[in-house]
Order: sequence, then structure tokens, then C-alpha cells
Amino acid sequence: MTSHLTLYQLNNLVKQTLDSNLAPSYWVVAEISELRTNYKGHCYLELVEKEDEQVIAKTRATIWAYTYRNLSTWFEGMTGKALQPGLKILCNVAIQYHELYGFSVNIKDIDANFTLGERARKRKEIIDKLIADGVYEMNKMLSLPTVPQRIAVISSPTAAGYGDFMNQLEANDKGYQFNITLFKSTVQGDQAADSIIQALHRIHEKADNFDLVCLIRGGGSQIDLDCFDNYELSAHVAQFPLPVLTGIGHERDETICDLVAHTKLKTPTAVAEFLVNGMRSVDELLDRYFSQVYHSTQAQLSVHQKDLDSKTHRIKSASRDLVRQHTLKIGYLRDRIKTHSKLQLKANSLLIDRLENHLNLINPLTILERGYTLTIHDGKRLSKASKIKQGDEIVTVTAQQQLKSKVTQIKDNNE
Repeated sequence: MTSHLTLYQLNNLVKQTLDSNLAPSYWVVAEISELRTNYKGHCYLELVEKEDEQVIAKTRATIWAYTYRNLSTWFEGMTGKALQPGLKILCNVAIQYHELYGFSVNIKDIDANFTLGERARKRKEIIDKLIADGVYEMNKMLSLPTVPQRIAVISSPTAAGYGDFMNQLEANDKGYQFNITLFKSTVQGDQAADSIIQALHRIHEKADNFDLVCLIRGGGSQIDLDCFDNYELSAHVAQFPLPVLTGIGHERDETICDLVAHTKLKTPTAVAEFLVNGMRSVDELLDRYFSQVYHSTQAQLSVHQKDLDSKTHRIKSASRDLVRQHTLKIGYLRDRIKTHSKLQLKANSLLIDRLENHLNLINPLTILERGYTLTIHDGKRLSKASKIKQGDEIVTVTAQQQLKSKVTQIKDNNE
């Protein structure tokens, strides 16, 4: 009869074989694909190995409660990152095979330095790719507006960091006004990178309405920063056509998004203060320019006032001299006019006298008084051209009387 084993016997044989042939523990590189803890504090994981993103090996793993409490706290303190799915680790495992539960490993220790190196390697790969793509410095090369006031903000509306950002802007001591438009987004977790990219797309559609973009979040653990080391998100930030300011809210670490952004600031409050200080700097610069213009103008006015006073004095002096000269000239002319007028009046008076004498000489009455007479025929003085005949009546005018007579004889003096 053929010998056979029960399933339990087979599994027990496997267990004994493994126990007798394997070392107590091994250092293994694997990626955490699943992680959960139960109410007792035990941690249950699934470890995988991938090749070209395809899983080529997989096994269950456990970290018992006491070990997990100490190990997880130490690991996060060393790396700034909690144990979580997607993390590649170097762990010391003891192989276990149970007749009922099958093959698994028990994690006794984790090398934090490996994870730090792995994380640094991934960051370097992403940074190198951004540089190779020629986009790493693109956002930094954009000119920051002199007075940015139209601000597009990417944040969760309920985030404490967003509230701090708005309070800092609204409470600025100068009363500067900013036009803030919030583009809602998840800023932590597995969906954060895609959510922020979608917000950037929405801003890009209205890019002409904004001066710059602020990407902010407040506080949180190191795990929450993972989305900001995402290649796709970093590439979008690097290539965005508006300057991007980051205030991710972590004092110690610098994400790849910080590296490719135009300006990296530590917190949302610092971003708000950066905007206020920018406005204040321009305000103070304008005040300095105004002061310089004012003092320069005052100096020029002082110089020109002195010049004007000097010219006014010279004009007044010259005017007085000119008035004095013209007054003398007017007096001289007035005297000449008086003298000339007297001479002219005297000459005219003599002329009038001569004319008067001449008129008296040719006055008909004067002539008549000398014995001459005036003969009038038909109301006209008798002349050579007068046509007179016998029988006509004529009037003879003397100095004292008029004689009326009738022509009885006409005799030509040439006969």
C-alpha cells in the first residue's frame, strides 16, 4: 500500500525542514504594499517585490505590538516618514511557517538608513529627470510682478494654513488690498498630486486674471509631504506660466515642488508676509522717489527763486532807469513842443495878419471906398463877357449907394 501524509504532516515537515535549514533571520529588501494594525497594536503587512511595476514576489509579514511601537516611532524619528504602503524598506525578518497559517515572516528590525538612501535616490531621479527635460528652472526664470495683487491660491478651504494666510494678508498694518481667488484642492494624501494639478489647469484657463500662484498647506506630518515630491506635480509647477510661491508648512524638509517653484517659503503665513513685504517695499520705494523729487524740486525752486529775485531786481532797476530816462525825454519834448508851439502860433498869427491885410486890400468895399464902382447887370457883376445892349438897365454900386440907370449908348474902348 502506498504511504501517504496528511496535510498537517506535510506542513509540519515543511516547517521542520525550514527550521533546520534556514538561518534565524535574513535582511530582505521589499516594498510595503499593504499595512494595517489591529486593536492589540500588532502590525500586519504585505511585502512585495516588483520588476517593471509587475509584482514578482509577495509574502505576509507581521510586527508584533511591542516591537511595532518602538520600531515605528524610531523609524519615523529617523526618516521623518512613517511606515506606509509604497515605501521600500530593508528589514530583518525571521521566517515562519505554520501548519495552519502557512508561510510568513516576522519583522524584527528595519534599517532606516536604507529608506533614507532610497528616498534620496528617488528624489534625485526625479530632480535629474526635471533637469534633463529642461524644465527645472523654468518657473524661477519668470519675472515676479512688481506689485502682485491678483493672487490665485491652491489650498483646502478648511486648512488652518489657508486661514493663517488670509488673516496675515487682511491684518497687514498698511491696509494693502489683495484680490484672492481660492482654487480648492486636496493638499495631502494619495489624491493630492492629481488634485493640485487639476487646480493648476483651472488657473491656467484664466491665467490673464492673475499675477502669481500660491500653493499652501498648514502643518501635518512628513507623510503629508510625499505628494509634493511627485514628478508630474513638480513638472506642472516648474512649467507653469505664472510665478508659483510655495508655503507647504514644514520647517525642516524641502520638497521637489519647493525646489522648482519661483519662490519657496516655509509656511502660509510666510507667503502672506512675503506678499505684504513686497507691497511695502514698493510703497517705501515710491515714498523715497517722492521725497527725492520733492527735495529736488524744492532745491530747483530755491535756485530759480533766487534767479527770479535777481532778475526782478534788475528789471525793477532797469525799469526805474528807463522811466527816469523817458521822463527826462518827455520833459525835453514837452519844452520843445511848448517852444515850437509858441513859435508856430506866432508865425501863424503873422500869416493871419498878412492874409487879413491882403483880404482887406481885395475887399470890394475897400476898393469902392477908393472911388471905384461896381456895375451889375441882371444880378451879375458886369464883365468882358457880359452881353449888354441899349435900353438895358444896370446898377452902379458905390461905397455909399446904388445907382440904377438905363443904357443909352454903348461905345467900345478899342475904337
